[in-house]
Amino acid sequence: MSVTTIILATLTALEFFFIFYLETIATSSQRTSKVFRMSIEELNRKSVNVLFKNQGVYNGLIGVLILLSLFVFASKVAVICLMGYIVAVAVYGSFTSNPKIILMQGGLPILTLVSCLF
Repeated sequence: MSVTTIILATLTALEFFFIFYLETIATSSQRTSKVFRMSIEELNRKSVNVLFKNQGVYNGLIGVLILLSLFVFASKVAVICLMGYIVAVAVYGSFTSNPKIILMQGGLPILTLVSCLF
């Protein structure tokens, strides 16, 4: 794997750890409210809070899988599969939630995929 791929994939993992932090640890913070454009009152609702924490763990584990594929297994195929999955989810989110998601959540993985091809 190229150094560029490793850097971009690591940045993607860090992005997912940040999402984990927002959704699982700082669930009802001002920052989370701003990022997800939801009121703190809504974020404090039990059902929303539980859903966010669950989604946060999912995002944190994606970050872990990216790092494992880079530094433990050193598998370009695994990196490509994970980035492809993330981009697919970002495309879905851009249609169902917010068009900016393709760039916000899919931008780094798209660049990582491009770097894997060259």
